[in-house]
Amino acid sequence: MGKAALNTRECKITKNLDDFCNAINCITAFMPLFRTRSEISNVRTSQEHHSVGLVPTMGALHQGHLALIREAHAQNEHVWVTIFVNPTQFNNPDDLAKYPNMLADDIKAIEEIDANIHIFAPAVTEMYPDELIAKKHEFHGFDKLMEGLDRPGHFDGVITIVKKIFELLRPSRAYFGEKDFQQLQIIKNWVNTEHVPTLIVPYPIIREANGLAMSSRNERLSKEARAAAGFIYRALLQSKSNCQTTTEIERCIHDAFAKHPDFKLLYVHCLEEEDFKKVEHLADAKKPRLFVATAIEGVRLIDNIALK
Repeated sequence: MGKAALNTRECKITKNLDDFCNAINCITAFMPLFRTRSEISNVRTSQEHHSVGLVPTMGALHQGHLALIREAHAQNEHVWVTIFVNPTQFNNPDDLAKYPNMLADDIKAIEEIDANIHIFAPAVTEMYPDELIAKKHEFHGFDKLMEGLDRPGHFDGVITIVKKIFELLRPSRAYFGEKDFQQLQIIKNWVNTEHVPTLIVPYPIIREANGLAMSSRNERLSKEARAAAGFIYRALLQSKSNCQTTTEIERCIHDAFAKHPDFKLLYVHCLEEEDFKKVEHLADAKKPRLFVATAIEGVRLIDNIALK
């Protein structure tokens, strides 16, 4: 990713945050909104002997995010929500530039759950004060397919920012949705490998009325594409119900996408969810899961379901 593109995005994020905070002083007077790491230190120290739940997000919150926040709120004495569009996990500058920014709406939605939830919405320079790069990590093969294969460096960026946030907020529990199942498994593996004292809590996919997995990227879809995208989940369910082998499942998915040529099928995989080994025989599989990715109108959509 070009440095100029990142600097442009950084300036845009900083300006939007500044404009937002100036516009909602009446709200932030009552809500714990934090912009810098130094602001967090004393508050987090006062919570040291309490349970702390963390929901890391990139903003543009939807009902899936809000479900995670409610779950964290129910299970912990204190809750932190981070809102940060992390540049180092984008290998496509255009995707980064178009990522939706809805900070005012996000804070309002969080406030409706509980006005005491802590929000950390830093500028890019706050999280990357020295250089805007992701540290290389070893993922033990979890990054060699699907999103890791199609988006080089993506998971290095994810773990780089997760590590920064975990070190800063030291959560008892951190909540992640199963839509990004590969990311969830990579974070769980990292936590176990590095002996990070945080419990990773997965949460089921929340779907729109037509079955489309909720995602911030859905905001970029036209009304027509968003409605049509409901076929993705239907195709997953039909293949699960009607097919006996992984070969049949993959053929079923390809046939479904052939009927929707505007949607480009990027991949379809049947994998064991614990180790991402390819499932050859469904009958012998322990926890098989079906994964698909597609692109429509320049927007990448992913989904998955358990096959058992």
